[in-house]
Amino acid sequence: QLVESGGGLVQAGGSLRLSCAASGFTLKQYSIAWFREVPGQEREGVLCFDRRDGSTNYADFVKGRFTMSRDNAEKTAYLQMNSLNLEDTAVYYCAAGYYCRGFRGYEIDYWGQGTQVSVSS
Repeated sequence: QLVESGGGLVQAGGSLRLSCAASGFTLKQYSIAWFREVPGQEREGVLCFDRRDGSTNYADFVKGRFTMSRDNAEKTAYLQMNSLNLEDTAVYYCAAGYYCRGFRGYEIDYWGQGTQVSVSS
């Protein structure tokens, strides 16, 4: 399973770092994607690290603000979110899958439980 942490309430312009820890496996063989979901809307891709070529693709609305990293043991992935704005309020999900198409992950094997990020004015 994937266990997420790090969500919370932050003021606009602030930063948060989300963690996504793998339990019982490593992320070494997986592409890693982050999604977000607002109630009443479809879950949307935020970024995707493609294991096949080592590239990371970002949705336009997070480019230059969000970055993804992994620890050396490849047990935990992180989503660093800077310059947060009101539109970033959502539940954020990490996912371990087989490939990316652009900034979305596909053939997902594992999902995190989701963590709420709320941005206030």
